[in-house]
Amino acid sequence: MNIGAAAERANLPSKTIRYYEDIGLIKPGRADNGYRDYSDEDVHRLQFLQRSRSLGFTIEECRTLLSLYDDESRASADVKEIAREKIKKVDAKIAELQSLRSTLNVLVKNCHGDQRPDCPILDDLAGHKVGAAEPQSA
Repeated sequence: MNIGAAAERANLPSKTIRYYEDIGLIKPGRADNGYRDYSDEDVHRLQFLQRSRSLGFTIEECRTLLSLYDDESRASADVKEIAREKIKKVDAKIAELQSLRSTLNVLVKNCHGDQRPDCPILDDLAGHKVGAAEPQSA
């Protein structure tokens, strides 16, 4: 099948499929006219990649997962460890986002949100402490 049909079945843009080919994640055959010719197995690998990427796996993690998928003598413990590491990264990202949310909540709470020009949000972005006393002039 051509790249358009493969893209539709895999729910991926053609550009992404070409990229995956360029970096060696898939290797479609070529038709007599030189065009890419995607097999059902190629589409299955593309769907595997699409699902893996949607779960947040990096390209290199996807490469490893595909390698393990292709290896019938693989140990499922290897796959489980990759998934556990991804969970740790997701948990760290969640903690980071919660911290960002908390900081933004404090900034919004301290902002009057009126017609005055002073703004604790801008002050914080500029590196000034929220609620810090202004320097005394001599």
